Amino acid sequence: MRVGWFMDYAIVTGASQGLGKEIAKLLLSYGVHVIGISRSKVIDLHSVADKFKVTFQSVTYDLVDVANLETLLDTITTKYMENNVTKLYLVNNAAVIEPINQGAHISPTSLNYHFQINAVTPMALTNLFLQFANQKDIPLTCLTVTSGAAEKPTFGWTAYCSSKASVNMYTKTIAKEQDELNTKHTIVAFSPGVMDTEMQAQIRSSEKSAFQAVDTFKAYYETKRLQQAGKIASIATEIMLDNNIENGRIYYARDYLS
Repeated sequence: MRVGWFMDYAIVTGASQGLGKEIAKLLLSYGVHVIGISRSKVIDLHSVADKFKVTFQSVTYDLVDVANLETLLDTITTKYMENNVTKLYLVNNAAVIEPINQGAHISPTSLNYHFQINAVTPMALTNLFLQFANQKDIPLTCLTVTSGAAEKPTFGWTAYCSSKASVNMYTKTIAKEQDELNTKHTIVAFSPGVMDTEMQAQIRSSEKSAFQAVDTFKAYYETKRLQQAGKIASIATEIMLDNNIENGRIYYARDYLS
């Protein structure tokens, strides 16, 4: 990681808890200035930033509001970034698991909400930050959190499986464009596996009629098979900061766990 006058910035969505918060902490420890986006204010990462002589800014925003993402980008880049940015990271971490139900029981409104947060917003943010990075001639590395559900049809997860599959194909396609355009940008996805987070608690509270595998996920928790978010965050962060990161690749945390 570069030090001194270099200014590396990271934008992390869903930075108030779980994997997003742990990634934000680690990036700060590596000397990266972090801008966290979440629905609630994050106040306990400023001390981490101070320790490593960087900055942390918390931006409250509901990522379902796709219509105002351009305004969000403008706020971030003009209010919270210095002019001498030399490297930019975007971590699309924010996501929802609900609705958990049979597809025939999911309303159009809840389906739309799910896809706005899980698919449309990360794609739109990546597009917008690519535009900004091109204008400023700054290399961008984007990591979007995906899931094994993208590749495994699962009863009760029609929305989640489909939205994460969309993220995977978008990652591969936008990365292909960067390769063919010979840009400096790298776009990857990261599948963290099962972690001990609030999302897992939501899964375990599902009715079996809505999610047939609920007992399996309860067993993961009871037998302590859930990974800690901090451990998975360290894998994601090292992938992002690796000079040999592979454009368009879907990375899996399981490949790095002993």
